[in-house]
Amino acid sequence: MKKTFFTKEETMKKIPTFFGIAFLTAVFLLWTASFCGAGVKLSATELKAGETITIEGTIAPGQDLFLAIASQKTFAPKDTTGPHEVKRFKKDGKKFGFKGDTRVPVYYYMITTNPEKYGKVTKKKYGGPSFMGGIYSTTMFKLAKFDSLDEQAKAMLGPTIQTKEQWNFFKYLHEKKYGINTVVKEGVTRGKIVIFARSVLADFSKSGNYWDKGTSITLDKNTGKFSVTFQTFRHTPPDTPFDVYVNGQKAASYTVKANGFWLSRGFRYMNPFWIIIGAIAVATFFTLIGAAGGMLMAAFQVMVVKTAGPVGINAANVLRPSNMALTLFAPLGSFYRYAVVERRVAWPVGISFGVGIFIGSIWLGKYVVQYLPLKTYKEWLAILVVLMGIRTLYELSPKVMEKRKAIKAMVKKFNEEVARAKAEGRSAQMGRIEPVKTGLTDYRFKFWGEEFRINPLLFGLLGLGIGIVSRCFGIGGGFLLVPAMTTLGGLPMYVAVPISLIGTSFSSIGAFLGYMMNRYWPDLWIMIAIIIGGFVGGMLGSRLQKLFSEKTLKWTLAIVLFFLFFRFFKIFIWV
Repeated sequence: MKKTFFTKEETMKKIPTFFGIAFLTAVFLLWTASFCGAGVKLSATELKAGETITIEGTIAPGQDLFLAIASQKTFAPKDTTGPHEVKRFKKDGKKFGFKGDTRVPVYYYMITTNPEKYGKVTKKKYGGPSFMGGIYSTTMFKLAKFDSLDEQAKAMLGPTIQTKEQWNFFKYLHEKKYGINTVVKEGVTRGKIVIFARSVLADFSKSGNYWDKGTSITLDKNTGKFSVTFQTFRHTPPDTPFDVYVNGQKAASYTVKANGFWLSRGFRYMNPFWIIIGAIAVATFFTLIGAAGGMLMAAFQVMVVKTAGPVGINAANVLRPSNMALTLFAPLGSFYRYAVVERRVAWPVGISFGVGIFIGSIWLGKYVVQYLPLKTYKEWLAILVVLMGIRTLYELSPKVMEKRKAIKAMVKKFNEEVARAKAEGRSAQMGRIEPVKTGLTDYRFKFWGEEFRINPLLFGLLGLGIGIVSRCFGIGGGFLLVPAMTTLGGLPMYVAVPISLIGTSFSSIGAFLGYMMNRYWPDLWIMIAIIIGGFVGGMLGSRLQKLFSEKTLKWTLAIVLFFLFFRFFKIFIWV
């Protein structure tokens, strides 16, 4: 074999070339290592949900910073187990350009010094009736279309979002309420209305945008040194790992740990004790007027608990079955006093209404909830509610009270009993129902010696409609029944409330079974807390009712009806 070797002179000539190549290689490797995150420093590799993390490092001088934070947990529409979600994602996928196997991170944030690369700040109208197009004004960050992104912007997204379909799905999940409530669970709100979810973030001290709050960025373009402080989502699930990408390259990872008592299906951190307290307050009020318990509990879950549901299941499909616990157990807590001790339950009317509402909630409601445009439906319901509120106030006028002599006489007797009880230092005695005639369409009874007449069949048919409402909203339906009984049936509040509670118990059972049949389960801890609070509140409310006059109870009912009107129309005076 022929040997090949260099002479001394040739070797000396090769040394500079060798060292030059080695030097360039070393510089390249060092630059690559720095670019890939070798120089990136995290303030913590583990932190609690809601805490801030600081990320420091160096990029090439003169560049903008693009720091992507992506959860390792991803989601594709095919992952959902909810039958309604399967249909919705399939429908929306065709409209917004993503497929069943399009997979993106559940949580993804692009923190950058150049947010214009990914979209722009636009004006946003929100709240109020749909036909008005919004009555409040704010701004939001509108993500650009994928084809509008330049190559640099696409390269900086990292490996978790690369295709047009992934960007379309990411955009859908952050800008559409259904996507936020079903997957992201992190809504940016104005007042009480979700506008969009955090996605592209900039330095708050420079932008002043409400969605940038908790984010700060410093970048020295001369040296490439940067420091980013980012506030994690307060309700990030326990032990959620995140990857950090600096200008398109993976640089580090960290894990978000638990920060409180985790509700696995409620998907929030909250001590169940506070849910019990809220349920007691709502149930007490509910059993006083026989209405709005489900609505107020739903409002409590949305505003205080912020019940969200697991990833892939729409928040409403966990909130509603959890809500059924109150409209079932609050009536049970008051049942013994109303039915056994005070004997003021008009059973034929209550059972007729209960059967109707059971059929409406478990059978008819499952068809309506799929096809009914709920936005418009809520608005028509708001009109009905406010009309009932106006009618309830009208009933308090002297003119109407004069016509309804039975109620007037009953109120007089009740007031006299209250006065005697105070004078004698005892609790007032409540009148009892004394049946006079029982028939399918004609039921008559005496209360405080005054005779009342009502049509049980009419309220059975009314129950069908209220059962549908109950299934759609996860409520008991008493907010419709009580004013109907006092206006159409001419019954006093003291009789209408126990009947309403019977009906809401039936509707709760029917609606709950309907959700179970579709494999929508409540959060166990939320349900237990509501059951405890609902039962206690029911017992309290039934004892407190006789402390209030007919007039006071009707005023309270009217106020609640007007409150629901504003809720249905998304009108919030505190916005």
